[in-house]
Amino acid sequence: MAKDYYKILGVDKSANEEEIKKAYRKLAHQYHPDKSGGDEKKFKEINEAYQILSSKEKRTQYDRFGRVSDASGGFGGFDFSRGTDGGFDFGFGFDPSNLEDLSNVSDIFDAFFEGLGVKRRKTYHRGADIEVLKEITLEEAFHGMTSAFNFETYMPCSECGGLGHFQKDGFTKCNICDGRGEIRETRQSFFGQFSQVRICAKCHGEGEVPNKLCKSCAGSGRINSKRNVEITIAPGIADGQLIKVVGAGQAGERGAGVGDLYVRIKVKPHHTFKRIGNDMVVKKDLDILAVLVGKKIEIPTLSGGKLQVEIPVGFNLREKLRISGEGMPRFGSHGRGDLYVDFDIKIPKIDSQIRKALEG
Repeated sequence: MAKDYYKILGVDKSANEEEIKKAYRKLAHQYHPDKSGGDEKKFKEINEAYQILSSKEKRTQYDRFGRVSDASGGFGGFDFSRGTDGGFDFGFGFDPSNLEDLSNVSDIFDAFFEGLGVKRRKTYHRGADIEVLKEITLEEAFHGMTSAFNFETYMPCSECGGLGHFQKDGFTKCNICDGRGEIRETRQSFFGQFSQVRICAKCHGEGEVPNKLCKSCAGSGRINSKRNVEITIAPGIADGQLIKVVGAGQAGERGAGVGDLYVRIKVKPHHTFKRIGNDMVVKKDLDILAVLVGKKIEIPTLSGGKLQVEIPVGFNLREKLRISGEGMPRFGSHGRGDLYVDFDIKIPKIDSQIRKALEG
């Protein structure tokens, strides 16, 4: 009794080429022998049905006579034994000189490898990452801040939702790669014949092209526009530090992923304070007489306040005076660094009375 290939693939006799291919791929993936619950016999039967129904010539012959004369070789599975001509017999019963047969067998190999978890390659034009420079003052680095700014980059096209086409208008199989998404090129060189596979430039590896492209973005899915971003700068951030904003970079092509934004912080030099890590250094003119009489010294702080500091007895004025906990906040942690006072000693004019008092 002749096999009902349409029933094997679960399609109607009026099914078109795409419907047959879709049904075949689904079943081949389901019954692949190397998968859990696979069925080698059923897998061979599915391959045989697809080999017949995917060929216009063989399908016509099958529809008229209920069988195909050159299909007697059957689908004995993937028999990689050597043939009588020194080549390999794959057991598919196809004519290597027939380009249509070669295309069908290529589909079978696609399904075979898909069953092993190997997927067909597709292009993926993720948007590029972007780095921008943000200048802040030392006071802003001390207190922390929220900053909003904008910059020019590729943004998803609002007309097509970033896809570059309109899904409601459907798709058509790519006529360049015949729906495979890739093109095999063979070149002859001095060392022999070389083959390479490249992504189809027309369908970008999808195997199908949209029926209606978006005119606003010319099918790319993105347009040049301004992106508005708000970032939070935590207290204690360092000069040159990067802040990463996920998904705020360049939009990808045709709905692909969006790149990230990296904001590099530039802390401007300060006229009074010098930062060294989490510590601060401030210069202070020092009147030696004020020290001698035990007068407290007024020291400015970055927070805007004033500290009244008494210089310890026996302190070496050539060294920096350390004031604990008055430096920069520790970024991402607790506490603060220290403030160091670098004294610039000033010798005042001494009148006769002061001189006598000092000498006496």
